[in-house]
Amino acid sequence: MLKSLEPKVLEIVQEESKSVDTRLGEICELLRSNVDHYDWVGFYFKNGDKEELKLGPYAGAPTDHTIIPFGKGICGQVAVSNQNFVVPDVAAQDNYIACSITVKAEIVVPLFVNGENVGQIDIDSNTPDPFTAEDERFLEFINAEVAKFL
Repeated sequence: MLKSLEPKVLEIVQEESKSVDTRLGEICELLRSNVDHYDWVGFYFKNGDKEELKLGPYAGAPTDHTIIPFGKGICGQVAVSNQNFVVPDVAAQDNYIACSITVKAEIVVPLFVNGENVGQIDIDSNTPDPFTAEDERFLEFINAEVAKFL
């Protein structure tokens, strides 16, 4: 199912007449509306020289978490570890920032440009433990494509 979205992702990525934010937003909306267990999809990016992430384009309910310090929450931990972080049950995480009481699971995959972690894609799910290795590979594919136009 996720593989079938790859051509559409490539189509969005290659629309050079559109701004970076527009393309990122379209990717978020594509994922949220086509993958049942993707209830909130967004990009966070390193905020200049600060040790924090700033919310970029997203699809889903508005969030108060527009700035996340490095090390805080799942996103903040990925900013430091440079590793994918799959959380099957957010309630079992000590260092978790709740965006919504309905969120049961989260996956965060770092986005690298020239080997530097510049941001990440963050997905919240209202379904317990929905993420598989297929989700990780798919999100790595998306980030590799996004890196080409950042």
